[in-house]
Amino acid sequence: MARYLLQGKYSADGVKGLLKDGGSARRAALEKLTKSLGGTMESCYFAFGDYDIVGIGDMPDNVSAAAFSLTVSATGLASVKTTVLMTPEEVDQAAKKSPTYQGPGR
Repeated sequence: MARYLLQGKYSADGVKGLLKDGGSARRAALEKLTKSLGGTMESCYFAFGDYDIVGIGDMPDNVSAAAFSLTVSATGLASVKTTVLMTPEEVDQAAKKSPTYQGPGR
């Protein structure tokens, strides 16, 4: 499974729903969504700053992660930024590859 950092920002109406339902209910809804896509939610936190809620989850593939993001964003109550996370071992594997590339203007 692939791991993702999911960062959400609530709209004004989304914040109203959060205040009504509470943080635990929102976490449960996100866990249910993740599970319905074949994934698991490792962590979920509310935050100050650019994003209101952040989480780390495992999904079977990029298509499932995109479905997560599209499903949440389609409500108009929140937007989602999805970032693929890599293990140090995956970076080691990437560093060992020998791709051919020429930089612009070279």
